[in-house]
Amino acid sequence: MLSYNKLAAIAVATFVTLQAPVFAADAKDPVVAKVGDVEIHQSELDLAIANLDPQLGQLPDEQKKVAALSASIDVKLLAKSAAAEKLDQTPDFQSHMAYLRDRELHNAYFKAHVADTITDAEVKARYDKEVAALPKQEEVHARHILVKTEDEAKDIIKQLDAGKDFAELAKEKSTDPNKADGGDLGYFARGRMVKEFEDAAFALPVGTYTKTPVKSDFGWHVIKVEDKRDAPPPPFDQVKDQVRQLVMRDKYLDLLNKAKQESKVVINDPALSKAYEDAQKQQDQAPADDAIAPETQPQQ
Repeated sequence: MLSYNKLAAIAVATFVTLQAPVFAADAKDPVVAKVGDVEIHQSELDLAIANLDPQLGQLPDEQKKVAALSASIDVKLLAKSAAAEKLDQTPDFQSHMAYLRDRELHNAYFKAHVADTITDAEVKARYDKEVAALPKQEEVHARHILVKTEDEAKDIIKQLDAGKDFAELAKEKSTDPNKADGGDLGYFARGRMVKEFEDAAFALPVGTYTKTPVKSDFGWHVIKVEDKRDAPPPPFDQVKDQVRQLVMRDKYLDLLNKAKQESKVVINDPALSKAYEDAQKQQDQAPADDAIAPETQPQQ
């Protein structure tokens, strides 16, 4: 449990770095505290709570509320003193406020024209587009029996040739932890298993097992392939948040490109101008993040 002093210190450190402005509250916005003749409204407290340091994110709501209120009161106290000294009229302060105003307008425009405009239908359409563009990736569903020596593996193959059940032999003979599952490794794509094992598994026809033992650093394997398939894409519900981010990013870049066509950007420093242009090119050429990838089972 954080002490009250520690709680307040973190809250103040957070609050004084807030970049979001506080807007005047309306009649429906109750006053929660007063600092002299200055009121603190519920909307300001809500904003302070929302912007608390992540360290406070897991605290009970009442503790977060106290920390945010403490920070709000401290800010009001010193803000009053700063205004009395006319620090709000200095060029540095005015420049900083102008920057904050522009940034908040940027954020408000982004919210109004990007974040709030994205529909579930758009996200699903983007998901379908990404899924259609996925390269085919073969997966194998295999079982294996792992033993310490080649002779043991050869004896298992003889028993399989004689009609013994693979899963039952795995439960009886295998040293792998998955022996209780009959040596079932589930589906896996290339790159998930050691090379010797993988090469043998992908070369086997469905329903067959290795006729010679396969050596790896883990020991000697007898492998059976149960099935092969193209790796399925992840379910929509599993990746819809990532896909929404892709839609949001593309809409944002479209807005920026349109704005750049309407307003020419001129950077006076040649070196800085070139660096900016290079960064923009990289941004334009950067591929989308891998929001969608075929499902794969972890290596067993």
